[in-house]
Amino acid sequence: MTPGPANLRDLVPVYRQQLRDGRDALFKEFDLGVPVTTLVLTLSQITDRVVREVWQHHVGDAADVALAAVGGYGRQELQPASDLDILILAEPAAEAMLQEALGQLVTFLWDIGLHVGHSVRSVDDCVSEAQADVTVMTNLMEARLLAGDADLFQRMRTATAADRIWDSQAFFTAKAAEQQARWHKYGDTAYNLEPNIKENPGGLRDIQMIGWVAKRHFAATTLHELVTQGFLTEPEYQALIEGQNHLWRIRFALHRLTGRCEDRLLFDYQRTLAQGFGFCDGDNNLAVEQFMQQYYRTVQELNRLNEMLLQLFSEAILLHDDIGPPVRINSRFQTRSGFLEISSPTVFRRYPIALLEVFHILQTHPELHGVRASTIRAIRENRHRIDDAFRADIRARSLFMECLREPGGLTHAVRRMNRYGVLAAYIPAFANIVGRMQYDLFHVYTVDEHTLALLRNLRRFTIAAHAEEFPLCSAVTLRIPKMEILYLAGLFHDVAKGRGGDHSQLGARDAWDFCRLHGLSEFDSRLVAWLVEKHLLMSMTAQRKDISDPEVIQAFGELVGDPTRLDYLYLLTVADSRATNPERWNGWIAALLRELYHSTRRALLRGLEHPQAQHELIEQKQTEAKRLVQRYGGDPQACDQLWLRFGQDFFLHNSPDEIAWQTRLILNTDPGELPLVVIRPVTARGGTEIFIYTPDRANLFARTTAVLDQLALSIMDARVMTTDDHMAVNTYQVLDLDGHPVNDSDRMDEIHTTLTADLRAHARDGITVARRLSRRHRHFPIETRVSFSVDETNRRTVMRLSTLDRPGLLAEVGEVFETCGVRLQNAKIATVGAEVDDVFFITTPDEAPILCETALACLSREIHARLEGSTKT
Repeated sequence: MTPGPANLRDLVPVYRQQLRDGRDALFKEFDLGVPVTTLVLTLSQITDRVVREVWQHHVGDAADVALAAVGGYGRQELQPASDLDILILAEPAAEAMLQEALGQLVTFLWDIGLHVGHSVRSVDDCVSEAQADVTVMTNLMEARLLAGDADLFQRMRTATAADRIWDSQAFFTAKAAEQQARWHKYGDTAYNLEPNIKENPGGLRDIQMIGWVAKRHFAATTLHELVTQGFLTEPEYQALIEGQNHLWRIRFALHRLTGRCEDRLLFDYQRTLAQGFGFCDGDNNLAVEQFMQQYYRTVQELNRLNEMLLQLFSEAILLHDDIGPPVRINSRFQTRSGFLEISSPTVFRRYPIALLEVFHILQTHPELHGVRASTIRAIRENRHRIDDAFRADIRARSLFMECLREPGGLTHAVRRMNRYGVLAAYIPAFANIVGRMQYDLFHVYTVDEHTLALLRNLRRFTIAAHAEEFPLCSAVTLRIPKMEILYLAGLFHDVAKGRGGDHSQLGARDAWDFCRLHGLSEFDSRLVAWLVEKHLLMSMTAQRKDISDPEVIQAFGELVGDPTRLDYLYLLTVADSRATNPERWNGWIAALLRELYHSTRRALLRGLEHPQAQHELIEQKQTEAKRLVQRYGGDPQACDQLWLRFGQDFFLHNSPDEIAWQTRLILNTDPGELPLVVIRPVTARGGTEIFIYTPDRANLFARTTAVLDQLALSIMDARVMTTDDHMAVNTYQVLDLDGHPVNDSDRMDEIHTTLTADLRAHARDGITVARRLSRRHRHFPIETRVSFSVDETNRRTVMRLSTLDRPGLLAEVGEVFETCGVRLQNAKIATVGAEVDDVFFITTPDEAPILCETALACLSREIHARLEGSTKT
């Protein structure tokens, strides 16, 4: 024991150094590969020694008071920066007498660098608070005596035992509900981009949950006792411990890296951790992606074990192993207490095809709650029987297709197939994408989780109860001849990711082979393969091309070929987009796809051999716009006079409703009232429309986009036109940063006031956007790429810009255009995670395409110089 000097404050640096030296020694051992179980136990022991000595200095051998470790410290599972949870157990008289000493004790522990979470309770306090809160009960179960009155500590343990409060049935029910609530808080998925390794489904808290239940019901002191109790097999126990140890190693490294109790695998740390765990970038797979795939596969396995164990606990604790008599389904399966089980332990060995049959039975018996734990175990133990011979068996192929054709239960069936490892065994290509993440901000789930979400979205289109979500999709689904074609396309659309090459083409070949082996006709097989190969075509066309241009619609229609293919592709595209990043799916993207679908369908039904000419389309729009203007009391002749000053782009890029609305606004505005700023909260395009009519001036686009950016608005589309009399007719489609249109009146007033004030100012230079680059975006060093092409029909140059998304980006680009004498006609804004993929339609000042290679090279250099400079500031 360290001698106690007269002034205890002199010991603060001594103990701080002891703890620091202890952690440093453990870090060296971690680098040498010492098992993490040894490290966390050693850290707990080092901490115990210090805490006991500090207790002696402050409290000594006083009666009726004890010190206990609780929580992770009680389990002796301390990590380098873990909080130190302690319970000071004291009877009221002792607490009153030692109040000052106990306060000094806690302060001293903080001063030496321990992050202490403490409570001071009597035995009666422990009982009353534990009765009211299962979390308190859980902490007390893990209490470990460190110092003080052992009899007092034992009285607390006796008073809070399962035969006094929180019997094992009530405890299990409460903890199961607690787990469900926690899972829901974290999105009910283990596959977030920045997962919490402790709280996410499949995380360390799930393992602790298993231990708590075992301790309460069986008085188990170790997880291995679940083997002796018959709840786990030895291999399952090893899988559980290996998973726990892997997560412990990640958490240990994370605490070391951050210097604090950090349990989130943020982008800030993922690359460094991947390197520290020995991963290296490969040709088709980054080190960080390999590291995260290992993590996701670990938590998936832990999730499976958690599901199985909790069901076994439920049978033992809630049903007291009285699970009722079996009800026969067929010779291989039966139900018991609402769960499906095999009729004999040898079913899968005698008839391996039953490994698929189990999922089809779940589909055809929706009254079942799930699969009994013993059968889940049998599935896991017999997955190896799904080999080449199994996959070649006509019975297996027919059964798999029956699952896809079954009108109900598809989503749950395929999710279970994936969770139990059957899907990856039956489709070997799928195994490659299980747990595979893509290191970007766009794909928020692992590839397999995204695929399953896509299938869920497709399935919902067929359910009448969900028809109001996507009315057009639900209506189109009614015309689909075979939904299984769509499900197969969804299943294979990303199956080749991470294999090198074009994943769409590789996946199309996989899909073709699978379809032919499963008895689909050549026509249907080609359709599935085509959908896989072209699954990005519609979204790329809608977001990167000018779909108001008849030639774009004509070209897209020629690639699609017929209305039936268009129906399939539209449904697949919507389902895919929503499943990629639900938070980024919004009314704007939905409206773009809907417009492209309707325009292409009209072209296909009219016949691609009879394309619609631009002048014909403009005449149709003008006629309809005049009718709308006249309906509201406007003068059609005034429209003609105004339109003489407008170029054809105004009519090509706007709908009749937009043309009529903007025309009426301009005709009803006196020149002295300019600038004109009008906001429509929600339009058919799915965004908020901001219309600006004002005399044209230098840097107008740059200043306007900077103002909108500073107002935290996402610009989805910009249509910039200057009339023959030098008036700017500009339209912006915007969304709030949450992806929704602006419909709050105060918010719209703020936008209107700020924009109007800026337009009335005489400043010609740009403004600085003060918003900062987000934390997440800083971890994606995306190269700036600029390319040009010529749109000969519309006499303009198309500039495509790919770069890191950042505040003020469009303003920067606008200023470059102004500096280089470039005129902007239109802009298509697309953000894919941290990367923007914007398309600008530009001309010379006299509205001719920019053909000079020197001028284009100069423009590219200016864009690079401006944008690369802005990321460094």
